[in-house]
This record gives sequence, C-alpha cells and structure tokens, in this order.
Amino acid sequence: MKKLTLLFLSFAIVAASFGQKSNDSKKILKHVVLFKFKDDASADQIKKVEDAFRALPSQIKEIKGFEWGTNNSPENLNQGFTHCFTVSFSTEKDREIYLPHPSHKAFVEVLKPILDKVLVIDYWAGK
Repeated sequence: MKKLTLLFLSFAIVAASFGQKSNDSKKILKHVVLFKFKDDASADQIKKVEDAFRALPSQIKEIKGFEWGTNNSPENLNQGFTHCFTVSFSTEKDREIYLPHPSHKAFVEVLKPILDKVLVIDYWAGK
C-alpha cells in the first residue's frame, strides 16, 4: 500500500509540474505603448506614425501579436494620450531583438518629430 501511495504521490507531483509548465507556456509578453502627440501634429503626420507602427509585425518576425487603437474612454482620464499600441512577444529575448531592430528604429524616426509624451508598460499576461 505504501508503494502505491508513493507512486500516486509521485504521479501527482509530476502532473502538477506539467500543469504549471503548460500554464507558463501560455503566457505572453505584452509591450504596451501609449502616445501623446504634439498639439501641432497634423492628421497626416499621425497617420504616418500609425502606418509605420502597423507595418512592424510584417518586418520583425519576433512579433507574435499586434493590436492598436485610439482612445475611446468617456472618463477623460487619458491625460492627452490618444493612441495605444500593443505588441506581443513569446520571450524577453524576442523583445530584446525588437527594440534595437532597424525597422523599429526607422519607426521611431517617423514618430520623433510629433511625439510629445510616451508611456510604455511591459507585462506577462496569462491566458
């Protein structure tokens, strides 16, 4: 009976371990970027920024997911930030490749002339 109990306990520990690994593998690294543009930024300049950021997933293979939008909150708590872009990565190494990537640097050059403020938050999201 002791051997059976020990075997069952060992099986339970291994199963729990695999379950934990399974949950970890479902996590994704989110890189959230909010932009506040200068007051004199034109709609055309802002569209160029949007287009340049939307092009990044096709230029950087480490990007696993991407979404973006403009503020639509009725609470008026955005402090002037109007655009939110979320880029997803499987690993921190993928993010490390993304940040200095030439396509990302080219995007920053499009952004810089009209950028007033930026807020960036990275976090691990579970599914």
